[in-house]
Amino acid sequence: MPSRSSLRAHCEITPVVGRVLSDPAFRRVQKDPPYAGDGCELSVVIPAYNEATNIAIGALARVAACLDGMGLSYEVLVVDDGSTDGTAERAQAFAERHPRFRVLRHAHGGKASAALHGMLAANGRIVLMSDMDQATPISEISRLLPCFDHGADVVVGSRGLARPGAPLGRILISRAQVALRKLILGFSDIVDTQCGFKAFRREVLRALIPALVVYGADRRGATRGPKLSPGFDVEILFLALRRGYAVREVPVAWDYRSGRHANLARDCVRGVAELLAIRRADARGAYEARR
Repeated sequence: MPSRSSLRAHCEITPVVGRVLSDPAFRRVQKDPPYAGDGCELSVVIPAYNEATNIAIGALARVAACLDGMGLSYEVLVVDDGSTDGTAERAQAFAERHPRFRVLRHAHGGKASAALHGMLAANGRIVLMSDMDQATPISEISRLLPCFDHGADVVVGSRGLARPGAPLGRILISRAQVALRKLILGFSDIVDTQCGFKAFRREVLRALIPALVVYGADRRGATRGPKLSPGFDVEILFLALRRGYAVREVPVAWDYRSGRHANLARDCVRGVAELLAIRRADARGAYEARR
């Protein structure tokens, strides 16, 4: 397992961020060593539950314009999580005009279930999870990609603890979550596990997903109503650290959105319960058993 100091280390990207879009050396993800089934350079997975409004006001168009401008080979997988507002139809209409976009239809199981469905279908060497509302704009991928050239296996976009524009309650919950992670799981090296902007090497992601316990395949089923799955991000990052993967946390821009899909009280209770479930799984050796 990496040392605390190595897990805290951020990629030294400040001098290069401004050159990422113009310098061809930073337009590609590290290609060595190649592996079988190599596809495009970047897959973007966007879970979507009742996101028709965001699509209508141009969320997918902004993603396409940004990625086209970066010169990357890419695909975007919009995973419709059983939406009831026409999200899948709007996304499909967009995809028919943009061949690098695909729409995957998934029975409603919550954000984590939809994200995992898309991640397993991704062909890119690097797989990015991003939110439909683009609270962290897709352009921030330029901050994450250089880290893979410096040895990172997982790169986590971080909003920090200040969260400009967020209500006080949200800020306090975020800080409490960091404290509870340290208390229950013993790690606080990653400040912001919950930011919906994370990138993984594909082979690392495919090694981690079958080893999930709390969000294992046998636990992912149908649900009703919005479900943000707060423990998913924690579990996959906890497992990545336990397996010794190089995890980096990089500051990203973030614009607070009201979170119309969120029930804070319910998600706080679920979040604590899932931290405890991860702790119990680790204590009984469930993660080691899935190596």
